[in-house]
Amino acid sequence: MSSSKRITVLMGGISHEREVSLASGKGVVEALRSLGHTVSTLDPGADLAALVTTLTEQKPDVVFNALHGRYGEDGCIQGVLNWLGVPYTHSGIRASATAMDKAAARAVFLAAGLPVAEGKLIAIEDLAKTDPMPAPYVVKPVSEGSSVGVSIVRSGSNTRQEIVKNWRYGPHALVEAFIPGKEITIGVMGDRALTVTDITPAPGGGHDFYDYDAKYTSGGSSHVLPAAIDDAVSKQACAIAVAAHQALGCSGASRSDFRLDDTGPGPARLVLLEVNTQPGMTATSLLPEQAAYCGISYPELCNWLVEQAACPQ
Repeated sequence: MSSSKRITVLMGGISHEREVSLASGKGVVEALRSLGHTVSTLDPGADLAALVTTLTEQKPDVVFNALHGRYGEDGCIQGVLNWLGVPYTHSGIRASATAMDKAAARAVFLAAGLPVAEGKLIAIEDLAKTDPMPAPYVVKPVSEGSSVGVSIVRSGSNTRQEIVKNWRYGPHALVEAFIPGKEITIGVMGDRALTVTDITPAPGGGHDFYDYDAKYTSGGSSHVLPAAIDDAVSKQACAIAVAAHQALGCSGASRSDFRLDDTGPGPARLVLLEVNTQPGMTATSLLPEQAAYCGISYPELCNWLVEQAACPQ
């Protein structure tokens, strides 16, 4: 292990994913302390001056960013840490902001020649008037993580008005064609893809895709790794995950989510959904699970992220 460091773990925050971040941070704190690091915690609110004051008092060598969602994952906290000159884990300002903005990330993926679903950006009020594309399609907030606010509109359903009525994620939405088949995910550490996990929401749980509850409720989904898919498809998915990590300019670890359409008679089709620059670090999270499969313990994963800490732009 590297020499002991003073580490501040950022956890909690003000996004819709606050509780998940607190759980991630708790695990990270315990892991880093078990390795002999001196660890403090910081639950940042909207007051940036208070955040700067506390970080200045704690004088960390490294900040471990365990925040999820807006403010922690979209380049904002990264900008503060760059200004302070404090090295931090995971991606920098540009990669974080681009990955968090699904429309911007989609443009990057298209420019890099990576496979994405047919889709477009719409004004959310327009959804109440008509279908923006043939059903089934997916309606996503532009800048939320962990499948917060994601809905599937199926043919003959009467859910468009309800989605608009309950919408609280800004004036626009990204709509994309629904891709049938499997949901798979791949963790990337540096330039290395870990493995492919096949994610199946628990039957009878009311989840028709890998939504927020399926992600973070114990028993909400089953994870099969390595996924029981064709080896060539698995290698292709791993290559796409690394290419997406690099196209966005990610640092440290990321996780790429895909749909694998193997429902037709032809070859299976991979579709890249998104890249998570702050993968979950809870007990049920996918990145630690994949790392463990590859022989990297949870404390080793946390320590690796600390060793990769920098102030990327």
